Amino acid sequence: MKKYLLLGLTLFLCLAVQPVMAQLQDERHNFSIGVNGGVNISSVSFMPRIREGKQIGPSFGLTARYISEKYFSMICGIQMELNYSQRGWKEVYEDETGDTYHRAMNYLELPILAHLAFGKDEGNGLRFIVNLGPQFGYLLNEKETFNWASERTGEQYGKMADRKLDYGIVGGGGVEIRTGIGHFLIEARYYYGLSDFYNNSKKDYFERSGHSYIAGRVTYLFDLKK
Repeated sequence: MKKYLLLGLTLFLCLAVQPVMAQLQDERHNFSIGVNGGVNISSVSFMPRIREGKQIGPSFGLTARYISEKYFSMICGIQMELNYSQRGWKEVYEDETGDTYHRAMNYLELPILAHLAFGKDEGNGLRFIVNLGPQFGYLLNEKETFNWASERTGEQYGKMADRKLDYGIVGGGGVEIRTGIGHFLIEARYYYGLSDFYNNSKKDYFERSGHSYIAGRVTYLFDLKK
């Protein structure tokens, strides 16, 4: 129940900040669209625990941003994305066999973010940005890749995800470079999954199987409306 409350509170804050700010300061009507790309460094929170390394996978998609107002020195808006994102985990074996195993899980993601920026309001220049909000995902497919000298046992081997829907909280920050040909954003993010992709009832083996990842990304936006 707590994770649903946290997700709902984050979504509420993202949506509520816009009309509240609009009553207090200068309005803006800047709408921009563009593309993004980067990498995820991901892992899975398992309970019982599995010894893991970091899985590295691509992320890319479309971005739309609407700047609605400026509140003192803070520029406020909302940003939405539709991304293809690879997550998963890589296992670490405490022996000298040289065995390897990793699971790639490919998701379609929808982040809904409160967007805050600090810096020059008009023209070219540099801004510092912060994005925070809920993120929803849907599992498209997954694939196991392993190289074993001999057969290994584990509840996760050969077991595909029970739940395709994923949700959690994502946040991060970076810089935006505004130029005459568009806006270039460089950003680092952290995602914490509130859902589990394996069933977690008392009869199931895993109590917890939630995604988390650190993401680095570059976004290019151009204005449709200033």
